Amino acid sequence: MEKIRVSKVDDVTLWRKGVRLEGTLHLMPHHLVFSHFPPPPTDASQLASAKPRKRELWITYPMISLCTYRPAPPASHQSPSIRLRCRDFTFFAFHFIGENKARDVYDSIRALTCKLGRLDRLLAFTYDPQPPEKAINGWEIYDARKEWKRLGINAKDSEKGWRISEINVDYSYSPTYPALLVVPTTISDNVLNYAGKYRSRARIPALVYRHPINNCSITRSSQPRAGFRGNRSPQDEKLVAAIFATNSGWRTSQAPTPNPAGSSPDSSMVNLASSSADSSFVGLADAETLASGKTVEDLEDSSENGKDIPKVYGAQQRNMIVDARPTVNAYAMQAVGLGSENMEYYKGAQKAYLGIDNIHVMRKSLERVVEAMKDSDVTPLPPNRDLLVKSGWLDHISNLLDGSHLIARTVGIIHSHVLIHCSDGWDRTSQLSALSQLCLDPYYRTLEGFIVLVEKDWLSFGHMFRHRSGFLSSEKWFEIENERVGGRNGLNGTGSPGSGNAFENALLSAKGLFNRKNESRESLPEATDGEMQPFGDNAQTGGALRALSVPTSAAEEHRVTKVNEVSPVFHQFLDATYQLLYQYPTRFEFNERFLRRLLYHLYSCQYGTFLFDNEKERMEARAAERTRSVWDYFLSRRPEFINPKYDPTVDDSVRGQERMIFPRKGEARWWAEVFGRQDEEMNGPTGLPTGVPILTPATSNISNAPNGAMTPARSGASTPVFTAPVVTGIDTADEAVGVGTTMHPKAGASLPQGAVGLATGLANLGIGRSGSPQRSRSPRAAREVMEVEMQ
Repeated sequence: MEKIRVSKVDDVTLWRKGVRLEGTLHLMPHHLVFSHFPPPPTDASQLASAKPRKRELWITYPMISLCTYRPAPPASHQSPSIRLRCRDFTFFAFHFIGENKARDVYDSIRALTCKLGRLDRLLAFTYDPQPPEKAINGWEIYDARKEWKRLGINAKDSEKGWRISEINVDYSYSPTYPALLVVPTTISDNVLNYAGKYRSRARIPALVYRHPINNCSITRSSQPRAGFRGNRSPQDEKLVAAIFATNSGWRTSQAPTPNPAGSSPDSSMVNLASSSADSSFVGLADAETLASGKTVEDLEDSSENGKDIPKVYGAQQRNMIVDARPTVNAYAMQAVGLGSENMEYYKGAQKAYLGIDNIHVMRKSLERVVEAMKDSDVTPLPPNRDLLVKSGWLDHISNLLDGSHLIARTVGIIHSHVLIHCSDGWDRTSQLSALSQLCLDPYYRTLEGFIVLVEKDWLSFGHMFRHRSGFLSSEKWFEIENERVGGRNGLNGTGSPGSGNAFENALLSAKGLFNRKNESRESLPEATDGEMQPFGDNAQTGGALRALSVPTSAAEEHRVTKVNEVSPVFHQFLDATYQLLYQYPTRFEFNERFLRRLLYHLYSCQYGTFLFDNEKERMEARAAERTRSVWDYFLSRRPEFINPKYDPTVDDSVRGQERMIFPRKGEARWWAEVFGRQDEEMNGPTGLPTGVPILTPATSNISNAPNGAMTPARSGASTPVFTAPVVTGIDTADEAVGVGTTMHPKAGASLPQGAVGLATGLANLGIGRSGSPQRSRSPRAAREVMEVEMQ
């Protein structure tokens, strides 16, 4: 309470969506509360009705993404105001009568958000729910062994080729991984010990999903430590080969058995195994089909039209390693000893680069969306549709959906294995892995199944919710007009894309990584989150990176929000899930409001589920004992979040009831409800006149763009369109398609164009050789270098 300089202010005017409300503002330890009477009705017949009840508007402090205080000198004849932008895309403007009260409110809000310094001072650690929520324990919903058993993996059955390893049971092997890891039965823990040294943060390839019909798998990992020398690990190669061999000789002989409506979600694995494979088992296209620049849509067309194509059970398997990054980012990581797999050592597989941009690009994209709606507090006007288009947000969502489409079809239709990774394997990897499983398994499309999916692929496998969400706020998100309290990392605040050679820019940033001091109070064992930051005066992450000892639990340790690491990664996953729900309204048990409220409670900090970066931190903080689970909220209000159109029947012989669903290409749309808007405001009415920007992104196509970045183009007279490629490069042991995809050329072979640019960039920067750089860059030019991942 010492942070609250004023607890109550009367005669406050609130503007929201152009509506004016008069009331009283209360400042509480965890909330702003504005109490008011609703505006008088316009209908005269309602004036004689009962006296309206006072209403309250509650805003949790972590929900605030920007707070601007506007002082008003007496000569201006205006009232001082505080404008709030919130993470649930609500906008408020509070106007005060007196300058002193307004400043006290501003200082109090800032102290109650960005000066806490510790997670255990958030609402979750004091929240006491009311019945019936109190009777539910959402922490017990996910049981890793139970979920693996549902997927057919247990200690008593090794026929499927998988076992549960306890090598990480104390989190000493890989602190950001779950305690239980599923690996092939042919791989011993001793092999895992060596293989872990080759993967960033020891995040080895581990199972997240096993297809019950063809025994093919989705595994996930971090990037390898290949480096420029092309380092290799026989143990890692053995592990990946064992994963790809787990379905050798696998057969299914089950007769088709439809899943009747109303069956339990727990039985979905059995229903899948007993369901007919006729509609999903198709002839496998040869390697040239996938490497020719076509998407898997072509495979779908051939499977539907080719009645005589034989069913293939692994004989023509083409397993895949999916690197979610743009190719240039993957190559740049070689400068710091990381990179991507040399496919010469991973026989019988191909690698696809998806060109999904990093967390910095995604953060800026959402900032542009917010800019399009920034005046929503004082005006009822619709969003700026030109800015919505230029944000590129829908292109990023489309790219995620297209990548998930590729993975799901590779597993479910082409009957091959997929290993997914990006940099450290906790952002884009989580998105692609979870979305692919949503497409493949009806269980994950139930309410409980979706909860299990989030617990497994996001929480257990170490998505950095605290880093990405910025629960403890930042001084940079508070400002006073004409008196900057903290420089805000907005659209122009974190560096802009540089010009010139993309490889050189990426490597320049990599070199800068080694010349920076670590001024942060905390750091991960390696470079923070695998993302390359602009270097210069404000650098926070260091080159000589080292793990700091943690004297207390993760909740009590002093924390500082790193604004350059905040990014809407989980928001994008929920948005992509909404796209699937909209396209398949009968295949999901939960409704749109469930997704929207889940995003809200990500930032509300009312529950402990999302406050930590990994399973180890949650265990050390005793989150299950000291906080409530967010699933308590949803399960205690289950009827509110059930989709009335849901049809649980699974029957591959009936169109519309198939086991698998796939995102429809080019149909991504704005999730208007999450932005607090009407559908026509965001997506526009049908039959738009010529010249009005169309908010649906261009269809993603295979591209040879060297970095997989979105390229501005023109469609029609004046509509800017961004093309987001699905696959920016394909690499196998025999050939490479796409610019610069040969990362480890054989001796005597000529370097491809991209690699030449990479080598030239290294020479110019003085990386990998003695001597000083041939040319230098000013600090200002260095700060303007394009943000790329430290990959």
